[in-house]
Amino acid sequence: MDDERKRPAWREPMIWLVVGVPLAAVVAGLWMVVVATRSGGTDGSTDDVRRTGQVQVADLAPDARAAELGLRVVVQVFEGQVRVFPVDGALPRDASLVATFAHPQDAADDITLVLAPDDLGWHVDADVATDHDWLVQLGDSAGTWRVRGRLPRGQQAAHLESSLVAR
Repeated sequence: MDDERKRPAWREPMIWLVVGVPLAAVVAGLWMVVVATRSGGTDGSTDDVRRTGQVQVADLAPDARAAELGLRVVVQVFEGQVRVFPVDGALPRDASLVATFAHPQDAADDITLVLAPDDLGWHVDADVATDHDWLVQLGDSAGTWRVRGRLPRGQQAAHLESSLVAR
């Protein structure tokens, strides 16, 4: 080729591939690092976890107590109210209960409610969104027992029981 017909380097498609693809990969990699560090922890457990060596240990005594008592309940989220109905076991009917609705990804969106006893179970006036899943935990205020379950997106009720019960 003579000098008149040569194209400048920036007009050559192969140069764009040689430079552009690795540059795009580096930018995408840096973006993924930013997204991963901003999302926070991915641990779905709301328990206090103690680390011993390289082992994480959580206190399962409240779960064991709920399994001992055979506690099972249904939690209902409907029209600005949260209601709890006993299904099985000997729940103390005169005491208040503490319900925690844990957002599966963002702990800042977690909701903790104190439910008062009524004729059918327990209730509290609260608006709980059903546009995403919730990890639900219910127990007494002293923390001696707890039952857990998942409230799937779009549903208004969930079955809770001890996490130590074999399914």
